[in-house]
Amino acid sequence: MFKRLMSVIVSVTCITAGSIQDKYGFTADGIIDKAVADSTGYNRLAYICDSFGPRLSGSRNLEKAITWILREMKKDGLTGVEGQRVRVPTWIRGEEAATLLQPFKKNMAMLGLGGSVGTNRGGITGEVIVVNDFEDLERKSKLIKGNIVLYNVPFSSYGETVKYRYEGASSAARHGAVASLIRSVGPWSMNTPHTGVMSYDEDVPKIPHAALTMEDAMMLGRLYKRGVQVSLRLEMNARTVTDRVSRNVIGEVKGYKYPDEVVVVGGHIDSWDVGQGAHDDAGGCVAAWQALNIINQLDLRPKRTIRCVLWTNEENGSRGSKAYRDMQLKYLEKHILAIESDGGVFAPEGFGFTGSAEGKMIVQEISKLLKPISADKITNGGRAADVSPLNDEGVPVMSLKVDGSKYFWYHHTNADTFDKVDFSEFNRCVAAMAVMAYVVADLDRPLPR
Repeated sequence: MFKRLMSVIVSVTCITAGSIQDKYGFTADGIIDKAVADSTGYNRLAYICDSFGPRLSGSRNLEKAITWILREMKKDGLTGVEGQRVRVPTWIRGEEAATLLQPFKKNMAMLGLGGSVGTNRGGITGEVIVVNDFEDLERKSKLIKGNIVLYNVPFSSYGETVKYRYEGASSAARHGAVASLIRSVGPWSMNTPHTGVMSYDEDVPKIPHAALTMEDAMMLGRLYKRGVQVSLRLEMNARTVTDRVSRNVIGEVKGYKYPDEVVVVGGHIDSWDVGQGAHDDAGGCVAAWQALNIINQLDLRPKRTIRCVLWTNEENGSRGSKAYRDMQLKYLEKHILAIESDGGVFAPEGFGFTGSAEGKMIVQEISKLLKPISADKITNGGRAADVSPLNDEGVPVMSLKVDGSKYFWYHHTNADTFDKVDFSEFNRCVAAMAVMAYVVADLDRPLPR
């Protein structure tokens, strides 16, 4: 055991002692120069957003976008291009409306939450009971039966605040609520409600669940605090239908020496059914795809295969990433690294990494090649939704980290549109993914697990 450990340490030391800089510095600079000047990926992102619109699982929009991408990947000369069939859940929003009735009448911007049931014909009319958190819900339990709960919870972090979106309906139903609403999960708004997936517990009734804008939720909170009676009517025609067939998109640059060893780069091609899903996550998908094209166009041939995977159904089921894991299960020992971009394509800052200490030392050395674009920071935490199933099986994973200060302004809203994507920032994301993927794929020894 001691000898094996010493061997690993020696091999890592040999790799990291300036050899990466010496061997790959010129190549990395070439990748960066090519990526930051190229307009192909940016124009393709615009085409996907404008031509196909939002791409919810089970929708024609998504499948048309996937068909187009597969065709373009073949034209690009990528190898192994295929669409892996995946059965995905299909939720249909339908028409919906929220109307404030008391203390005055107002049509409120709202979005039903993914997976919610609809209301009965004619909608639900009820008094609104405003709560500030789950503890406040418990305190006001006697007021809730037959009424509508509004969770007026300020945004602290996505991970903390999203639980009201995900769990809120069943928690309210336990106290007899007929519907539940949330203050949209985000730090900023211009009357833009945020959708997203929600869930029901098996042992309580399913009630409609929707998001109001931050502005309206805060207004209702102020009214309620003053003792003003608040009532509204909620109408939702949402429904879930039988699973439909979608596809994971795959394209490769084949390795010349160890073609069965794979470095994965990708994002999720589905989106919610509002806006265009530009930052979440068409931008990440096209950046990963364009990274392979840059490597191809520079006639770089890595030792290992670099595989672009655009997963389907991340937003409301993660069926795509699980299906990919299951289809590749017997080959996962040959998966060297999986890199995901699902935080928007704003200015890149580096990567999060989850793997061995030895592996982290190596990617830290590789990241120094990204100093020209200020994307050289390596932090702990590379798990993201679509690479987590691979990491669960032992595959090291990374996620692209970007300046996320505006991401949740647009996330899951009608405002997530192509005009929010900056040409230079997007291309630097392409460059960061291309350099990291290429160097890891070309190392003499695979990244240690």
